[in-house]
Amino acid sequence: MATKHDNGTLAVREEQKLKPPSMFQVYLLNDDYTPMEFVVAVIQEYFNKDRESATQIMLKVHRDGKGLCGVYPKDIASTKVELVLTHAGKAGHPLQCVMEEV
Repeated sequence: MATKHDNGTLAVREEQKLKPPSMFQVYLLNDDYTPMEFVVAVIQEYFNKDRESATQIMLKVHRDGKGLCGVYPKDIASTKVELVLTHAGKAGHPLQCVMEEV
């Protein structure tokens, strides 16, 4: 878009294109010590999943080594990872939670 000024100069304004924020996948990782029921409870509490969905994610973690809990903007993903790690640590479980850019 161009705008003509009184002094005869022409100002050209470029439109800025906003790109969406980078998204991050949040995963729980399998270990041999954290009880399955604890993992289901964590998924329900921190990722707002119903019991059936949480159980399916827990089984994916158990079988495949990791399970996707959700996809979020960086700040939210990072907060969820920290909350899960803190909760698991306080409960004495080695449950790991990581995020990966999409």
